[in-house]
Order: sequence, then structure tokens, then C-alpha cells
Amino acid sequence: MSEIKLSAKVRENFGKGSARQARRDALTPAVIYGHGTDPKHVNVDAHALQLALRTPNVLISLDIAGAGTELVIPKAVQKHPLKRSISHVDFLIVKKGEKVTVDVAIVTEGELAPGGNMLETLQNTISVEAEATHIPTEVTVSIAGLEAGATITASDLVLPAGTTLAVDGDIAVLQVIGAGAEEPAAESTEA
Repeated sequence: MSEIKLSAKVRENFGKGSARQARRDALTPAVIYGHGTDPKHVNVDAHALQLALRTPNVLISLDIAGAGTELVIPKAVQKHPLKRSISHVDFLIVKKGEKVTVDVAIVTEGELAPGGNMLETLQNTISVEAEATHIPTEVTVSIAGLEAGATITASDLVLPAGTTLAVDGDIAVLQVIGAGAEEPAAESTEA
């Protein structure tokens, strides 16, 4: 995964008023923390950040004006409940070669065996541990030809090289449910 470069400015005013002013100026307030450093409060260009966060677990090289460059991943993203615009982001500092634990989307491919079976998704994401510069965007699992009663567990997932599970391998991720027979409609007797 390649790094996305964004620029940021150090925030000197805090509170609701300054955060609202930053949002009016098309900036998103953010906090950078990790590795025992003091938190850094910054403002990031809202549009560029919105585009960068379209990629899950994106690695961002944040160029902070007057304070150097930090390699970060988004840890928490807060969105406005109605507008769905990003209102605040918490960034976690990472180092190249460092392992991080992140949630990765599970994507299915293929078709189930014929017969009206249904696929039940028990987990949409799975926690994995990967190097900060090689975080996978998704884990693909084949469901081709699976019959009713089949279950795919976390240990059945094929992970990219250098990536390990951060959860118990016995956790059920997907299962195939057989087509149920329809129950006859109960006849009502009215007097």
C-alpha cells in the first residue's frame, strides 16, 4: 500500500468555537498521538482528507507545517450525523516495520451450490496484525460450491503474506443456510 501525502497546520486554539471555525474554513480538526509522544492538535484540508479516507486503513504521510512529517493511520473517525461529513479524526503514529492491529473487510467471491441456499455473514470485518506499510485493504474468501451447513472460520481465511490473525481462529465468519421448507398457512376457523 502506498502512502498518501497530506498537509496539516498545528492548531493553537481549542474548543467548540475554534473547531467550528476550522470546519467553516474547509478544515478538519484532528489529533495525532502514539509512541509516548504528547498529542499534537492539527487541522487538515477537509476535501483531501475525505478522499484519503475512502481507502480503508490508509497509510498517511502527514506533513505538519513547522513540526515535521508523521506517518499515521486513522484510528477513529467522527462524522456529522446528518451531513455525514468528517467532523474529527484521531490519527495513530506508526513506524515503518512496526506491526499494527486493524480491522479488514471480508469480501466474498463465487456462487453457492444450487438449491436455494443462503449465505449468512456473521463477521463483516476481521482483526489482523500486519506491518504498518503493508496493511491489506480486504480479505477475499471463495464461497464457490459451498453446500448448506458449511461454515467458514477465521482460520480458513487466506491472509496476505506477513499478515496474521489477531482473533481466535475458531470464530465463525460465514455460514451457508439451507433453504427452509415453507410452513403451510394455518387455516382460521371463524364462527
